[in-house]
Amino acid sequence: MEQLSGGDMLLRALADEGVECIFGYPGGAALHIYDAIFRQDRVHHVLVRHEQAATHAADAYSRSTGRTGTCLVTSGPGATNAITGIATAYLDSIPMVVISGQVVSDRIGEDAFQETDMVGISRPIVKHSYLVKDPAQIPAIIKKAYYLAASGRPGPVVVDIPKDMTAPDVLFDYHYPETVRLRSYNPAIRGHAGQIKKAMQLMLAAKRPIIYAGGGVIQGNASAPLTALAKKLNVPVTNTLMGLGAYPGDDKQFLGMLGMHGMVEANFAMHNADVIFAIGARFDDRVTNATDKFCPDAKIVHVDIDPASISKTVRADVPIVGPVDSVLNDMLQIFDELKQTMDTEALSQWWAQINEWRAKHGILVKPRYETTSEALKPQEVISTLYEVTKGEAYITSDVGQHQMFAAQYYPFKYPRRWINSGGLGTMGFGLPAAMGVQYAHRDAVVACVTGEGSIQMCIQELSTCTQYHLPVKIICLNNQALGMVKQWQDMNYGGRHSESLYEESLPDFIKLAESYGHVGVRISKREELKEKLTEVFAMKDRVVFVDIQVDPQEHVYPMLIPPNDPSGANGSMRDMFLSKMERT
Repeated sequence: MEQLSGGDMLLRALADEGVECIFGYPGGAALHIYDAIFRQDRVHHVLVRHEQAATHAADAYSRSTGRTGTCLVTSGPGATNAITGIATAYLDSIPMVVISGQVVSDRIGEDAFQETDMVGISRPIVKHSYLVKDPAQIPAIIKKAYYLAASGRPGPVVVDIPKDMTAPDVLFDYHYPETVRLRSYNPAIRGHAGQIKKAMQLMLAAKRPIIYAGGGVIQGNASAPLTALAKKLNVPVTNTLMGLGAYPGDDKQFLGMLGMHGMVEANFAMHNADVIFAIGARFDDRVTNATDKFCPDAKIVHVDIDPASISKTVRADVPIVGPVDSVLNDMLQIFDELKQTMDTEALSQWWAQINEWRAKHGILVKPRYETTSEALKPQEVISTLYEVTKGEAYITSDVGQHQMFAAQYYPFKYPRRWINSGGLGTMGFGLPAAMGVQYAHRDAVVACVTGEGSIQMCIQELSTCTQYHLPVKIICLNNQALGMVKQWQDMNYGGRHSESLYEESLPDFIKLAESYGHVGVRISKREELKEKLTEVFAMKDRVVFVDIQVDPQEHVYPMLIPPNDPSGANGSMRDMFLSKMERT
């Protein structure tokens, strides 16, 4: 049997697991591992400029490919810098393995140089964690880590490795397990047949049904059976922010995103539905508004791989625990077997009502922004981006107004094309995420939609783009403020803009981009928008930073009115601001 050091076993195990690349940043406790990286050629390494970027890049690599992302950091500050990215992946259920160096074993607990308790610090935001205590166990631990990260409800797993566990002069027998068994971990592999049949019967009997699909459909590779089932039932479909692309965004049955900044027709349909088929979604607060006012007349079918997510915030009438693809395929089979017919007349009336809402309020039918002023609107930038890229691009985003505008005005036709931080809302995510996507899809068009606030949090990754020739396009909606913070201050704090404005302190993004060897383009006029964006995306082999000056007074609408608002709204999904002057 071949003998290898702990560091070499780690790299061999990653290669045997099928890992193609690691995003990372070296440091003292990880140097044995980095030397092992140098001495092999199966696993490639991308040197980021900050550990947070390593986690975001690995996260986005996973979101866009469906494979588990991998990052590598050193101990102490390297490990703690990764925490934000781990939490981002955890709240969005993204499979990722984070390998962290640690001080040598006999110094753990002594406050040694660059020591932090990585297992303890990360415990609330990981699916599981390992501290390596025996180098011979590294292959088995790696096998378990990747199995745990990707199975059941996906999530991040931390493997903390003391430096002496990877010493190059101590050798061990290497064997990579073919299978893995964990005694107390048995995720469901099928949904309950009786519950699935009950759910199908409920959907067929519904007069006002709707499918509410979340990010679990994308993570579960279930977009195709979801689309097939929706077509057979001829029911409306809405997606969460994380679920955009799970159902084709340009299809007539799609109502758009629901929730806080969702489409009026989607939120109205949810509120008035009599049966809600929720799949791969967790009824989070950005969707439900006040849970006691949520969809008062609806029976709820809830399908999720995670039993803890079902009836956690909203009670399910028909709970189904199981993989979404398996459950949907079983439902398709039952649909063909059941003799029960749909109430086509009621369904026709339901569609007539939805189409009436859509004609009156649909922002893609009647965009809710004025173009009579000279100021360029962020909504028209996203619409033009969609036109120029033909809806085929991978879009990453940071967090704020620009994120919501992208979700509203770029109809995603395919799964795994919309890459954003949903649960944690992480500013700084967009650029390193774009790098991870571009590394995984070398010939794809990748655009990072960001703001002048978010982009500065990880802007040093422009250097990484230079080194690894990652020609992402950065679409910066520059409104000279922390836009979403400013919007809330306008709406709730009498326009008192406490620490949300930059005054005259913003950099010249064009010169900054050029200093990294990239192309900078500035757009400030409506008449030059499409032409310049077309030129930008024609530069296929260059990173282009597009600084677009947009109206600083623009707000994101629609917007749910929270409970106990002075306007008298009760916090249901039908209570929405439509503009600065209108509400439902």
